Parts: sequence; C-alpha cells; structure tokens
Amino acid sequence: MKLTAEKLLIKYLKNDSTHANEVARLSKMLFEVISANIKEMPLRELEILQAAALLHDIGYSVGAKSHNKHSRDIILNEGIQGFADEEVKIIACLVRFHRGSLPDKNRHELYASFQKTDRKIIKRLAGILRLADGLDVEHKTVYEKIELEFDEVNRVLNIILHPIQNCIPDISKAIRKRDLLELGFKCQSVLYLK
Repeated sequence: MKLTAEKLLIKYLKNDSTHANEVARLSKMLFEVISANIKEMPLRELEILQAAALLHDIGYSVGAKSHNKHSRDIILNEGIQGFADEEVKIIACLVRFHRGSLPDKNRHELYASFQKTDRKIIKRLAGILRLADGLDVEHKTVYEKIELEFDEVNRVLNIILHPIQNCIPDISKAIRKRDLLELGFKCQSVLYLK
C-alpha cells in the first residue's frame, strides 16, 4: 500500500522533518506569489510541489552523496498515495533537480520521458523547490513573507524577502540556486532582503 508524502517523510527521515516542512512552506509562498504575478499555475501543481518539497531530502537515508538521485529513486519505487503514476514521476523529477545539474533531455532519461509541456512544468516547479531549499540554509523559520515585483518588459523578477524581526539571513546559497527558476520562467532574478 502506498504511503502519503507525509508518511514517506517520517519513514525515511524519522523525526528530522524541520527542514522539509520549512522548504514546503517557502515553496508554497513562492508558488503563490509567482502564480499571482508572473504565470498562473493550477492548484494541482502546488500539491505536486508540496509533495516534492517534503520528500526532496529522503535520499539522505541512503547516503549524503547524490541524495537527490536517491530521493528520486525512492519515490519512483514507493509511489505516493493521492498521486497518479505520471504525477509521481514528476515529483521524482522535481526532487532530482532540487540540487546539482539542470534538467537536460539529452542527459536525463526520466526528464526526457516527458512531453514538452510537462518538461516546462518540471522546470518551473523544480526552480521554485531549488530556490526554497536555498533559502532554508539555516534549517529554521527565517522568512515571514515573500513579495515579487516583475518587470515584464525586461523579464526581471525582484524577489523581496522579509525576514523575521532581528534576523539577517544568509542568502548566498539562494542566489546560487535561482538558476533553474530563471530558466523555468524565462527571466533574470534579483533577491533582496527588506
């Protein structure tokens, strides 16, 4: 019997779910502001993204090296309750690209198996997941709000991060992990602390 994403997280990471839950929260915040300001995305894509955010690090149960690929393989082998087989493959693809190389249909078999429209969705959602993971470098709640300003003419996305009071977070990892978001939404991005 398939488990829910929440139960898979517990099965593979035991009681170490703080980071996964924070990445899920940040992913949802980013999804909502991007959907409202740049590209409207269906709520089912948010559900897919949330499952991927919860499960992106379960591969650590196998080993730290290539944990993103281990996470992908666990998801493909286990399946996820509440998601169709094709959606499970998308979730597996999202967790694969939360770190490491960018999706390439000539190098990544699973990614290449999708139609062009699904590959666009994967790039967008994996870009959001990748950035959210980069924002949670401290593995604790640091941001209370995220806003966007989008210059459609120049395709520049300003991501305005509102940290909790008296907190100056390190955004260097997030800056390095914004590449796939830019690719998925065909824009350049700038991160600001407010």
